[in-house]
Amino acid sequence: MKIEDEIKGRFRNEYHKGLINLTYTAKQLSYEFFQSLKKHGLAEQQYNVLRILRGFRSEAPLSIGFIKERMLDKDSDVSRIVDRLVQKSLVSRIENPEDRRQKSVDITELGLALLDKMFSCEQEADTLLNNLTAEEVKELNRMLDKIREKKE
Repeated sequence: MKIEDEIKGRFRNEYHKGLINLTYTAKQLSYEFFQSLKKHGLAEQQYNVLRILRGFRSEAPLSIGFIKERMLDKDSDVSRIVDRLVQKSLVSRIENPEDRRQKSVDITELGLALLDKMFSCEQEADTLLNNLTAEEVKELNRMLDKIREKKE
């Protein structure tokens, strides 16, 4: 369905339409993914932290700053997210003996088991773009990368 029909609106120009279309589509996909995460009691940002911790397990424990640099949402309050994950026993937080302000974080066995159990969420996420061909997805990725390029 066209974005004009979807939101019943008009646009100043094609650039405005493109930005609204991109924002609307991203929010729609994010909502669908969130619904599958919710079944496991996690928010998107919590899931993102767990995936980072699992992905960099060989370098564990990781600092809050290291995690924040890799978050999809750069405005995330990683300390608060980690606090919630500690309460759920999905991660452990270790105080740095040399600098008590710094905390190191590692994923627990329970956190790893939850991610394994959530593999179906990842498979569902893969299907959110399945109305595109593999070539179209490559082109989409190329264009999204180009949008984020800094203009000098």
